[in-house]
Amino acid sequence: MNTVPGPSTGGLIANPLPSYGPPMKRLLLLFLLPLLPACASAEAGPAAAVPAAAGWRDVATDHDLERARKWRTAWVRAVAKARAGGHSAEIDAEGILLDPDAALRGVAPPAGDYRCRVLKLGGQRPGLLDYVAYPFFDCRISAGAGPMDFVKSTGSQRPVGRLFPDSDRRLIFLGTLQLGDEKGVLRYGHDRQRDMIGLLERIGERRWRLAFPYPAFESTLDVLELVPKE
Repeated sequence: MNTVPGPSTGGLIANPLPSYGPPMKRLLLLFLLPLLPACASAEAGPAAAVPAAAGWRDVATDHDLERARKWRTAWVRAVAKARAGGHSAEIDAEGILLDPDAALRGVAPPAGDYRCRVLKLGGQRPGLLDYVAYPFFDCRISAGAGPMDFVKSTGSQRPVGRLFPDSDRRLIFLGTLQLGDEKGVLRYGHDRQRDMIGLLERIGERRWRLAFPYPAFESTLDVLELVPKE
């Protein structure tokens, strides 16, 4: 039996066309090609990451429900670790961005392009930095019939997902994390290490933040600042 490299394990699997000559293989491929689009998903971006739902609690995993409940604990611990690590001046300079009680009413952000930067606070284990502030990257918020879509389009760690209504001071982000040069989008709920939950709040006239309590990697709290480009 002919064999070809397996697509996921690197082992060997049976050739799907082991006993046919080239003419028959070409005929089979011509027959199968028109069927391929019907098998492909039409979803992309945030729609591929998070399914349509009436509310965020209908979609959120138990793990993320727990992270959302403990957002304040994560915030206090992260800031305390960063201060203990000698970063009080940087934290004080950020002002309301790192104040857990700075949320304003009228949270819904306008659709459009944003400048966004990430601050990571409180290293998860010894050897990791307790405070890191990255430069601005590109983000986008899109309005739709249901939840708003959110995408961080540049950088090595890119949240992709949706913003669900929660209160007049807060939207809840559910999504997944793209890394490096990945093009595909993981489905929320399929990989706990890539699932993301965040709290979107307005903290100024044209300024928002998206806080991620207990992210899977590196820090105790990530805070993503959002400022419209125009």
